[in-house]
Parts: sequence; C-alpha cells; structure tokens
Amino acid sequence: MAKEKSLFVCSECGGTSPKWLGRCPSCGAWNTLIEQVAAASAGGGNNRFGAPFASLAGSSELAVLSEIEAGEVPRTPTGLDELDRVLGGGIVAGGVTLIGGDPGIGKSTLLLQAVDALQRAGRNALYVTGEESGAQVAMRSRRLGLEQSQVQVLAEIQLEKILATLDATRPAIAVIDSIQTVYSDQLTSAPGSVAQVRECAAHLTRFAKASGTAVVLVGHVTKEGALAGPRVLEHMVDTVLYFEGDTHSSFRLVRAIKNRFGAVNEIGVFAMTERGLKGVANPSAIFLSQHAEPVPGSVVLVTLEGTRPMLVEIQALVDDGGPSPRRLSVGLDRDRLAMLLAVLHRHAGVACMDQDVFVNAVGGVRISEPAADLAVMLSITSSLRGKPLPKGFIAFGEVGLAGEVRPAPRGQERLREAAKLGFSVAVVPKANAPRKGAKEIEGLTIHAVERIEEAMEVVRGLD
Repeated sequence: MAKEKSLFVCSECGGTSPKWLGRCPSCGAWNTLIEQVAAASAGGGNNRFGAPFASLAGSSELAVLSEIEAGEVPRTPTGLDELDRVLGGGIVAGGVTLIGGDPGIGKSTLLLQAVDALQRAGRNALYVTGEESGAQVAMRSRRLGLEQSQVQVLAEIQLEKILATLDATRPAIAVIDSIQTVYSDQLTSAPGSVAQVRECAAHLTRFAKASGTAVVLVGHVTKEGALAGPRVLEHMVDTVLYFEGDTHSSFRLVRAIKNRFGAVNEIGVFAMTERGLKGVANPSAIFLSQHAEPVPGSVVLVTLEGTRPMLVEIQALVDDGGPSPRRLSVGLDRDRLAMLLAVLHRHAGVACMDQDVFVNAVGGVRISEPAADLAVMLSITSSLRGKPLPKGFIAFGEVGLAGEVRPAPRGQERLREAAKLGFSVAVVPKANAPRKGAKEIEGLTIHAVERIEEAMEVVRGLD
C-alpha cells in the first residue's frame, strides 16, 4: 500500500514545509511544525489550497477610488448594548466575527443571549454547537431564563452538513461554537488541526460573503491567552473579539482587537449573573474601591478604552525592601514602572532605590496607555510619604524621561466624565486644561502642570 504523502504545517503562521525542521522557514518560530496528511487540490492546477481560498469578492471592472460609492454599513442591533458598542453598533450582514476567551468565561452564554434577542426581534438565527448536544444548549437557555426560545440549534461538526443547512435556511446570523471542532471531509487531518481550522473558516467566510449571513466563530485560546490555530484565521475575518476577566470574578470585559466596521480597542463590560451576562452601564464603579476616607497610595485615573472614558483606581504600596528590592505591577507594564521610578528619582527627588514598590490597577483591568504615568507616580509618592491625597482627586498624563508631563488624547472628555461622577480636584497636563474663554467644567478645580516637579508641588499644597 502506498504511503500517503505528508507535509509539515506551522501552528503559528500556517506555513508549510516538505520535511520537519526545528525552525519554521516562514515565520522563524521554533518547534511549531506539525505533520499532516497533504490535502488533494480541490480546484486542480497549481492551486494547492483548492477552491475555498479563491478570492472572496466577485470579479469586477477596474475603478477609480474616488468614483466608488461608499455609504454607511447597515447594522442590526443584537439587543445587548455593551456587545453592540464593541461591534460598532451591531452585526453587519455578511460580516464574520471571531470571538475567543478562556474556557468557562461566558462566550457561549453571551452568544446564546444575543441570538435569542435577534430571534425575538424577527431575525432568523441558527446556533451550531460542536462541543455540546442540543439538550445541553437547551438546559443553558432554561438557566438563562430564555423560555420559549425559537432559536434553531444544530448539533453537528461536519462542515459540508453545516454549509448545506446554512444554504437551506439562510439565517440572518449563524454562530459556530466552536471552529476548532468543525472538520471537512476533504482533509484527512483531525478536527482542530491547522489545516482543518483554516479550510473550514475559509468555507464559512466565503458563504457569509456570498449569502449575506453574519457568521460568528467561537475560537479556543492557548495557555498564553492567544487564539489557537493559524494567525491567518484572524486576518481572514472582519472582527476579532477577546473575552477578558478572571473566572473567580463576576465581571467580564469584551475587547475588540480588530474591527473592519468600527473602532478597535473598544470594550464592553458585563456582569455574570444567574440569568446570564448583563451589561454594566457605569463600569467606572467596578474599578473604584470603596474607601470611607482617603488612604495613602490611592489615586483615581481617568483612562480611555476605545471611545469610552473610565475611572480606574491605581493603588501603590511602598515598603522597606532588602538588598534586592522588588518592583511588581498588576494591570500595568512592569518595565514602564521601572522607568517611572527612575524619572521620579531624577526629576522629583523621590528615591525608592531600597524600597519594594507594588502597583495595582483595581478590578483586574489592564491599562496599556501611557496616560496612566502621572497617576502611578503620584500614588507611589503618596504611599512613600504615608499621606493620602484629598477626596475627589484624579490625575492623568504621560510622563517623559526628561520629566515633562505630556498631554493625553481627548482630555476634555476625561475631565467631564470625572466631574459627572463627583470628582472635584484634577492634576492634568497643561495642554489638556480648558483654554481661555472655553467653558469651565463645573465643580472641578483643575491644576495644569508641565513637569513632574510641578505636579509634586501641587499635591503637597493640597495636603
């Protein structure tokens, strides 16, 4: 019997090699080549990927960019305001969305709620489950209080049967839970392999573009938190969403990493309840600790997540360290913390060389923007001095290596959000302060600073 021809596929980039190599020749990753049975070409000729990877757009005549008509993409609200915010207003006909997250974090729960809301609004919805039986999905819907739900459920993992059902029913939205369980008869490799995930996603994407059905793919994640499978999967879809949050906490964040129809880095905040995931209208309340009186080392930061300003409490603890003091940050970049400590020593005269420094962003949120610099430095100084900042105090601004305080984007929106929530004192970059003649922000006293030394002087005067 002739031996089947095999090839080696990179699990990181999807590149192929005729023999095993320690390092992928395409992306340079080590120990990522996995042996698979070579798939026969479906389209003939030299196209080794076959028909599914042909162009997803129909043939068209050459056109000038300025002459092409472009309008707003029509959207269908899902009925979940926080999910609509992340998607940019709702689902788009023919759009393909990939959503990933840790096991048990609530991906299936959220999508079942969304398709049920769309079904009740008169949109035909199909939920394809490859990890659970139809009875298990029905049990979840009962727990979520979705009585008399008319969502169609298909328990199937064979791609050809799924496509036949989609073609026959033509739903407005179809959820595939999950893409790693689906397999095609055209390939001999196991479900979840690089080749199967890539081919099945290509077929489903092609169907979505041709039929106008919005397709949502649920993806597994690796132990590092990245989406499992080839990276080409993320490039193939229109929108990539990540579920974030601790399974021990009741709060979940859905973050848009890629969105061809809306803003990226937008987030939606949900609370896990007995009746499923509920949107949080005021997420700032989650990330603020409840102190009866101000405590040393606590500063409230106004951060920006997508188009939404949010208030997050930054906590710092400075304690006597040994010969090797520790610098630890949770929710913030540790390398940036080391840089800020050096700037604090050089330009503000605050030395922490022999101190342990711990910094935490309350609520499990991750802050990546540099506008948190000023709040972090003020919280460290407050903890070191043992003196709390006044009640109703906020701060934001980027700090450079020369000690200058640089402006943060959309500073006026941040200040208005803080004033709306009752904060009364703000230390901000000079460029973010209201200009002369502009309308003052009622109830908020703003101290504009240009350097970190000025910020320290302002804070000392507030004691």
